[in-house]
Amino acid sequence: MKKIIGRILFVILLMIISICLLFIGNGYNMYKTAIEETPLEEKINEIKSRENYTTLSELPQTYINAVISVEDHRFYNHPGIDIIAIGRAAINDIKAMSFVEGGSTITQQIAKNEYFTQEKKITRKIAEVFMAFEIEKNYDKDEILEIYINTIYFGNGYYNIKDAAQGYFGKLPKDMTDGESIMLAGIPNAPSVYAPTENPELAKQRQKQVIEKMIEYGYLTEEEAEKIINENP
Repeated sequence: MKKIIGRILFVILLMIISICLLFIGNGYNMYKTAIEETPLEEKINEIKSRENYTTLSELPQTYINAVISVEDHRFYNHPGIDIIAIGRAAINDIKAMSFVEGGSTITQQIAKNEYFTQEKKITRKIAEVFMAFEIEKNYDKDEILEIYINTIYFGNGYYNIKDAAQGYFGKLPKDMTDGESIMLAGIPNAPSVYAPTENPELAKQRQKQVIEKMIEYGYLTEEEAEKIINENP
């Protein structure tokens, strides 16, 4: 009886491994097809040539800290994927029996937004991982972060940080206050929900969530956070 059970378990294990290898192979093929159609260097050069492209040196440090805190607080320490975040997301997805959390890093978000669809499929997710490794291999962290803030959607038709700062606050990114910087960092999570022109109260609530993350990761003190919360907007 034990031998029969052992054989059944061995067959099940082989089936699981085979399915995993199939997904990995399909994901790799999706990645290869995407990067052959549009080489990474060509893609990045096109992004950097856009009219309102903004460098990190043109951004308030508070904005940069806020983005790191709320989007990917281990950004400067991982190789393109965050195993801890992926593990946490997998557990939550299993509990919900649905793709409710992705665990994507900033690098993965670039890969997804620039090369793939928003579909929550395993093959696409694996392709995204391969692309993230490719991005990390060819660009340093500051370059990757700079690309990210120039390609995310801020709502109201604003697809980069400069348009969003001017559209929402009537100023260049470098002139944003701490409160404005933090509010802007929170919008891409759900642009239609957190756009301050559409839902000012929800935008303020999201700002507080980002501030809490900044406190948690050591970018703000409680006193500094209190001053920002009381700032307008």
